[in-house]
Amino acid sequence: MRAEQLSSGSKAWVRAGTTLSVFVIVIALVVILDPDNLFLWIKAFHIIAVIAWMAGLLYLPRLFIYHFETRPGSESSELFKVMERRLLKIIMNPAMMLTWVLGLYMAWSAFAFQGGWLHAKLLLVVLLTGVHVYYSRAQRAFLRDERPKSQRHWRIMNEAPAVLMIAIVLIVVLKPF
Repeated sequence: MRAEQLSSGSKAWVRAGTTLSVFVIVIALVVILDPDNLFLWIKAFHIIAVIAWMAGLLYLPRLFIYHFETRPGSESSELFKVMERRLLKIIMNPAMMLTWVLGLYMAWSAFAFQGGWLHAKLLLVVLLTGVHVYYSRAQRAFLRDERPKSQRHWRIMNEAPAVLMIAIVLIVVLKPF
């Protein structure tokens, strides 16, 4: 079973690397073929990356809730381990990286890192990244057959990314300061 997991893990890294590579190639093509609209393309890719990252941030704690109910070492528990690891490694980590890289590019190129709203947004994205790191540590604990925290805790933590997302969207759209 362990050899299958390593094989599966290696495949996950290859898929994640491939996804990131394709994204970089697409961005390079945009730079070459449509440089006049580069900022709009970057913004579109940033939004796509944010959506993928948020989907993972909202789904992973739900997996933890269901995983919590399984017996350590059971077939169901092992399945949840695979699902959690793949979600984190193949979707969430690359999406978070792209969100940061593209977002920082836009903050620099369009706003020169100026504006109170931008600083507030960056602070909230740092907090969202902290939630991501917290989930990553929990995923590793579940992988070791530990059951960190309670189901109630994960139900509450499931709301943290949604609250941060709402605040970020309101700040970006309304630019209140």
